[in-house]
Amino acid sequence: MSIFRAVRPAPPGAAAACRPRLVEVDRLEWRVGDGGDPAALAADFCARHAEPHTGDEGSVCGVAVLLSAAAGAVMVGGATGAPSPVPAVPDLALVAFAHGPEQGPVTGGPFTVGPWRASWSGADHAKAIVAVQEAIARGQVYVANVVGHRRAAWSGDPGAIAAAASSVEGASWGGVLSGDDWLVASGSPECFLTADADSAATYPIKGTAPATEEGRAALLGSVKERAEHVMIVDLERNDLAQVAVPGTVAVKDLFRIGRWADLWQAESIVTAALDPGTGFADLLRAMCPPGSVTGAPKLAVLDLVGGLEPVGRGPAMGAFGYLSGGEARLGVTIRTLALDATHAHIWSGGGITWRSEPEAEVAEAEAKAAGVAAALGSALLGSHARVARQIASVCSFAVSRSASGHSARYRRSRGVEESSSTTQPSAMGGSGWTRRSQTVPALPSSPLT
Repeated sequence: MSIFRAVRPAPPGAAAACRPRLVEVDRLEWRVGDGGDPAALAADFCARHAEPHTGDEGSVCGVAVLLSAAAGAVMVGGATGAPSPVPAVPDLALVAFAHGPEQGPVTGGPFTVGPWRASWSGADHAKAIVAVQEAIARGQVYVANVVGHRRAAWSGDPGAIAAAASSVEGASWGGVLSGDDWLVASGSPECFLTADADSAATYPIKGTAPATEEGRAALLGSVKERAEHVMIVDLERNDLAQVAVPGTVAVKDLFRIGRWADLWQAESIVTAALDPGTGFADLLRAMCPPGSVTGAPKLAVLDLVGGLEPVGRGPAMGAFGYLSGGEARLGVTIRTLALDATHAHIWSGGGITWRSEPEAEVAEAEAKAAGVAAALGSALLGSHARVARQIASVCSFAVSRSASGHSARYRRSRGVEESSSTTQPSAMGGSGWTRRSQTVPALPSSPLT
């Protein structure tokens, strides 16, 4: 048995009482280029292992599902982007588990990870953000996630690395899965999809700030963060509507604030009653890749960011969870780590809108990656505290500034040609055109939690 396969599985969405009892009984691994429809493969595999969940020893417990962003793109006929920097990890991993005897606690061994090296510079990241804003100006997209990647050498106990990465504060959708030559550990706070035969819900997270009182106030008062969040909520409403009973799609708890590590995050809930006969493959094709880490419109964003990001997203920005007893529970693979034989890999990014400040977006991505690195006892090249202060400073500035000028000055400083037109897209990025100095209409108020 490989050192990776020896790591105890802990898929998100699996019942806590079942995790120490999981015994693998079947597996399917698929990669982009293998051919076939990953949605159909996933549905067929899960159907073969669909039984009532009794908890009896030897009975079926459920199926772990790990789905990459590229696999999600294939499901909807979109661009899959650059090749994955960790090709050992499959784009679709399905692992069926039965109940076995309960295993005792695992004691982790020592490990080291680092130093981390980015696949692009901060300046290149900022240029990609400006390119997205130019696409918004053309009416090509409304909001697009731009994602960067880092890797670092590792040694020691992969199980201890996985436990550290998946147990970060706020990682309610954290989990671990491995294969012969790979391991994925997610510290995600975001639920992608919950569903049973009758209903489904998705829980998009968009909006980030340092977990301080100042950061919370900046997040709640940021026009940009609210606009980005509401656009993604609208996207998720549209995605669910493809498989919903007409008139049943609803939004609950809009822009609710929660904490992950030392960051605040804004979350909403979108629910729907499902059309009779909707299957798992139908759900995957409607919802994948996850809208909160893709953007809108999805196909246009996939085309755009596939040409901007220097490496692929691997298992990140996809879905990871569990199907059991007729219910699906999947998280979004943000704050996610992948291991191959020699390197650890992490990804981070954020949603870009017309009002995005490139410097702040780069800093936000740094802070997200730094949270994962800190859980592993390592640091990024640069100070996490400095990055957090930069986000807070820029967020506070964004709250108080007028709608004019700053992004335009940044684009000019990067040598990007400005349009001679006196009109620009609105903050919502729609096809309507308004003067940049126009006041942005207030978005729906959010509960304080």
